[in-house]
This record gives sequence, structure tokens and C-alpha cells, in this order.
Amino acid sequence: MGLFQRKKEEHTITQPLYSIGQSKSLLVVGLGNIGSNYAKNRHNAGFIAVDRYKSSHEFSDWVEKKDLQAYLSLGRVGSTRVLLAKPTTMMNASGEAVQRIQKFYKLSPEDTLILYDELDVDFGVIKTRSDGGSAGHNGIKSIIQHTNKNFGRVRIGIGPKKPEQIDSADFVLQNFNKDEQELLPKILRECSAIIDERTVGLLADNTIKV
Repeated sequence: MGLFQRKKEEHTITQPLYSIGQSKSLLVVGLGNIGSNYAKNRHNAGFIAVDRYKSSHEFSDWVEKKDLQAYLSLGRVGSTRVLLAKPTTMMNASGEAVQRIQKFYKLSPEDTLILYDELDVDFGVIKTRSDGGSAGHNGIKSIIQHTNKNFGRVRIGIGPKKPEQIDSADFVLQNFNKDEQELLPKILRECSAIIDERTVGLLADNTIKV
């Protein structure tokens, strides 16, 4: 099964994706909710970061794979073949898509990097981890339930919630405000740099302030 078709005068991936396991590979998953009404939400920071990474590298167009419950895009960074994914399951069921993708392309949790929003981390701060628990994040909780905890994480800070009395669910489903939107490009560049670094080595536990 070839995932991508050749288009004239466009960058394309001609090697079938099912052979992804034959070389060094990395699955990069952004978490979020599908739908235009969610597109600019804080809770969609993972989707936004993966879209930014795709646009700054030579990757194929997004292709929806309904059997895998995700949008997929393929590219190469150095000697590493990188598969980008955005689950279509909605956030709380992200693990269903990640499990299907890993199984189909024979990729392990250790070869998987998840980017997502983190309310317990201040906006402008990015934390990386090689494994761990969910810290209450429902998308990560779902991935752990369907795979295991041994996947890399890029935690994109969106906190603290303001005003304090606002419900957390309401806060994360709000769009980034004007001040946040001004800093967001720098945050996304850092996320892209982290993904690039992961393609050549293991992810270290780290805190980055933008």
C-alpha cells in the first residue's frame, strides 16, 4: 500500500510508507481536537506545533487514514524517516490512533514523540521527558492505556489559567490570547528544534524557557 501519489512539480514521497520500519524512523504525534472551532485553542498546541514542523521541512501533504484514525504526513530529516500524525479521535481517545499507527508501521513507543499542551507548565516554557505518567492529561492517559509510558513527550506550557476561578476545561478550549499569539512562533520554533534533535538521538529531560 503506497500512502502517497506522485504529483507533478511537487515534492512527493515515492517510497511506500509500509517500508518505514526498514530504516531509522520516528513517529511524531501532535495532540488536539479535530475541527475548525478547535483549531486555535490552547488544547490544540500539539496540532499547531506539528503543523509548524511540517511547514518548515519537506513533508508530503496530510492524508487522512480513516483505518488508523489519523492524518499522516511523511518526510525525511537527515537519515531518519519521520512520520507525522494528528489523531482524528478527539483528544481523550488519542491512544486508539497512536496504538493503531504503531502497530501498522511496526513502530515502538520508544520511537514515538508526543507533543501536547500542559496546563501545569507556564506559557513560554517547554518541558521534555523520555517517559512518565499522564500528570492528569487525558490524551496522554489514553496513550499510556493503549501502549505504555515509554514514549517521549514535549510538554508545551499553556498555564497558569486566568482567571483562577475559570474551569480548566473551559480555559484550555479557549483560543490563545493576543499576547500569547505574539510569543507562539518562538515556542513553535523551539518545538521544531526539539523534534530535529530527537531524530538524531534520545530525548533528554529538559526545561526550556522561551
